[in-house]
Amino acid sequence: MKIALLGVGRMGHELGLHLLQAGHEVTAWNRTAGAVDRLHHAGAARAGSAQAAVQDADVVMTVFFGPDAVREVVLSGLGIPAEAVWLDVTTVSPEDAREFADYAAAAGVRYVHGPVTGSLAPARAGTLGVLLGGAAGDVDVVEPLAALWGDAGRLRRVATPWDAATGKLLANLALGVTLQGLVEALRLGRANGLDAAAVLDLLQGTGLGGVAALKGPIITGGTFGDTRFSADLLAKDARLMLRSTPDPLPAVTAVLQSLTDAQRAGAGDDDIAVIAKPELG
Repeated sequence: MKIALLGVGRMGHELGLHLLQAGHEVTAWNRTAGAVDRLHHAGAARAGSAQAAVQDADVVMTVFFGPDAVREVVLSGLGIPAEAVWLDVTTVSPEDAREFADYAAAAGVRYVHGPVTGSLAPARAGTLGVLLGGAAGDVDVVEPLAALWGDAGRLRRVATPWDAATGKLLANLALGVTLQGLVEALRLGRANGLDAAAVLDLLQGTGLGGVAALKGPIITGGTFGDTRFSADLLAKDARLMLRSTPDPLPAVTAVLQSLTDAQRAGAGDDDIAVIAKPELG
């Protein structure tokens, strides 16, 4: 198929590579033009504008930082072809997904929200979790594409785009609060004379064992700049969570504070594990 890929950041680049490797014709555009270079060298065509990218596309994929970018690029009047399906991979709130679905319906555009769960390593391996929410016929069009980067056992159809958005926020809530738990475990261990390696070892087999295994090498190695999922992104998602319920989310509020502290220290583009850095002494 002819795919217009709008948004070629870390995740967009990996998804674009899967499309190219499967033989699809990819035309890529990014607001920062240089971000397209690596994908262009891998075989994607480069578009000078979003509108140029979507001309004659069968599928228009948006993989942006957040919902404001979707509004800026798509809802400002982007002329998506009538028969194309708009697959939005951007992490947005349920309210945003409803807004985008309403916009698409009014514009005669077929809309599927298809957020992914997982970071760059599973993206490269094609083992991401994927949620697809939209009309059944529209999901049928994009599901074979999502299967290129999604694990077969973790690719799920849900009833609506806003259900997909909710599911993605739930997944990132689980990641965020367990990461905050790891930070506090390191803090508790340090207060009692244990270094990070010892704490990580003792967490094996506990509820924090998974995140300790995932982020432990980054923490002990101090390789926070080897970003799999940035602090900026998770902070944005945490704010979406807090805006998506009138009820308090104390654990989310705690991890957002840790992420905000990292951003204020200039580490927003570092891996989310950077919030453990203050506990390393």
